[in-house]
Amino acid sequence: MTSDAARPTDIVKVALAAGHAVVATGRDPERAAAAIGAHNDLPFSIHTMVVEPGFFRTDLLTPESTTYAEPSIEDYAQRTTQTVASWTSMNGKQSGDPVKLAGALIKLVSQDEAPVRWVAGADAVQTVGNKGRDLIAQADAYRNLSSSLAHDDD
Repeated sequence: MTSDAARPTDIVKVALAAGHAVVATGRDPERAAAAIGAHNDLPFSIHTMVVEPGFFRTDLLTPESTTYAEPSIEDYAQRTTQTVASWTSMNGKQSGDPVKLAGALIKLVSQDEAPVRWVAGADAVQTVGNKGRDLIAQADAYRNLSSSLAHDDD
C-alpha cells in the first residue's frame, strides 16, 4: 500500500534544501541518517528526559506569576478551590531548592545515558508513588477479566 502523504524524511529533505537547519530525532538515528543523507545543517544524537518536578521555591506560585480561573464547572468547583488555596498557602514555603534542582539536572544530563523520566523532589516522588500504587491496584482488581480478552485461537 502506498500513500501520497509526506513522510517525515521528505519534510526534512525539503527543509534542508530550502536552507533551514533541522533537528531530527527518531527511534533509530542510523536509519534516519541513511534515509536523509549527510548534511551540515542536520543537531542527531539528541536525547530527551521528561522531568516531573514537585514544587520548588520559585516565583511560580506568586500572585504576579500565577493566575487562576474562576471555577466554572460546579462538579469541580470545591476541588479547584481547595487546590488553589493549598498552592497559594505554600507560596514561599515550597520544599524544593531550585539551585539543587539545577545541579541535579546537570548531573543527570552529564551521564552517558540520562533517565527517560525523572521525578524531581520528595513531594513529587511521593505523588508519583501514590499514583503508581493506585494504577497497580486498579489493574490487579480486574486482572483476570482483562487477561481473558485475547482471541481463543491464540
